[in-house]
Amino acid sequence: MNWKITGRFIITVVSVAIIVMLINIIVGIILAFNRSRDNIDIINGISYSSPEDFTREFKEYLMEDKDKIYIHSDGEKILREEEAWMQVLDEEGNEIYNYQKPVKVKNHYTPVELIQAYKYILADSMSTIFVAEKKIGDRNYSYIIGFPSERIKRNFISYDIYNLGNSLKTGVYIILLMDAIIALLFGYLFSRRLTKPLVNIIKDVKNLSEGEYNLKREEKGIYKEIYHNINNLSSKLRSNEEERKKLDKMREEWISNISHDIKTPLVSVKGYAEILSSEEYDCTKEEVREYSKIIEDKSNYIKDLIDDLNLSTRLKNKVLLLNLKNTNIVSLVRGAVIDILNNPQTSNVSIDFSAIREVVEKDVDEILIKRVITNILYNAIVHNNEDVDIEVKVEKKDRIHIFIIDNGKGIKEEELKYIFERYYRGTNTGKRHKGSGLGMAIAKDIVEAHNGIINIDSEYGVGTKIEIIL
Repeated sequence: MNWKITGRFIITVVSVAIIVMLINIIVGIILAFNRSRDNIDIINGISYSSPEDFTREFKEYLMEDKDKIYIHSDGEKILREEEAWMQVLDEEGNEIYNYQKPVKVKNHYTPVELIQAYKYILADSMSTIFVAEKKIGDRNYSYIIGFPSERIKRNFISYDIYNLGNSLKTGVYIILLMDAIIALLFGYLFSRRLTKPLVNIIKDVKNLSEGEYNLKREEKGIYKEIYHNINNLSSKLRSNEEERKKLDKMREEWISNISHDIKTPLVSVKGYAEILSSEEYDCTKEEVREYSKIIEDKSNYIKDLIDDLNLSTRLKNKVLLLNLKNTNIVSLVRGAVIDILNNPQTSNVSIDFSAIREVVEKDVDEILIKRVITNILYNAIVHNNEDVDIEVKVEKKDRIHIFIIDNGKGIKEEELKYIFERYYRGTNTGKRHKGSGLGMAIAKDIVEAHNGIINIDSEYGVGTKIEIIL
């Protein structure tokens, strides 16, 4: 994987380098062919592409009057502006006219001297000269225009076309090879620097997929945001894993508790049934009635556990059909409170009921909503001391709000998030607690099945407040 990613980046970088290099070569060739067009001097309103062109065009200013050669005043002005000098020669190479000629410049030139002077800077004047001619009448005159050597320079190169072509071809190959090696080297270094953290990121993702959640990367560089997301994902997965383990443990404990809760009454049922059916025992009517009552109670308890399991499964899978009908919520909640108070086991509990209005109607499943109120009240009783005070209120705002508030033991912050989880039984469960441990989970599912909301707020040692919104 490492070499695949690195190879792709190398190919990309080298390709870009070669393309840029080829573009530079093409542009250089175009510039070389158009160099003369890009260096144009404008003198006295006339355009010249080079000093040599300027010299050839200057013949327009060379005049003759009565066999006397001179230059026009405009020509003199141009020469002054260009800091140039001029010398006119006859056909024998003798000077017949000059303008601003340096003192040490010769008055006579042989053909060889004229060629040498053209090719090289004149040592006696430190000038770069250009030569042209003009025919006036039947005579040809040569003229020299010299420019300051510090301004205009000339270099002559002699070469063999064939050898030059081979040399250029070899040079181009060498340059291309060197550029490719350099591009390959820098491409490799660049891609290594760029892909090394990417390989580490892929490795981190693989580790996360394999369940290694203790990752912590330094958040810096071009992959800073990715490192941040990996750290965040690692933290969330680690937290979820811890939650999963807690839930698994809770589920195992719940299964163990349910098994015990079912097994205990079954033992009683089996024991009393054996006594009643045994010929060795001669039970009185009172004993038969007592044992039968115990068997009935234990059987009802097991039935209730099974019903809770069945209801919880149906609610969880959203297959429970609601029997909705218009119901007075105030009467429904009041009835649930009365049922609790009429139960001999909970008749001594202090429950205060209040409602702003006597009639607050809503389409609900009456049996299920009453089950929610009963489950919450029962939890408030069994998870607190016998002297707990419970307040139940029904209010009508934008929606219907049912409050169940107690001043009991409260719930620890670390346990509060598990209250509506299946299988959870609080650590402060009292001796009176019996049941499946699904009561609050069932209550939450019933409320949500009615498109409602259930909230809980608790402070350890102070009490608990539960709000149902329908």
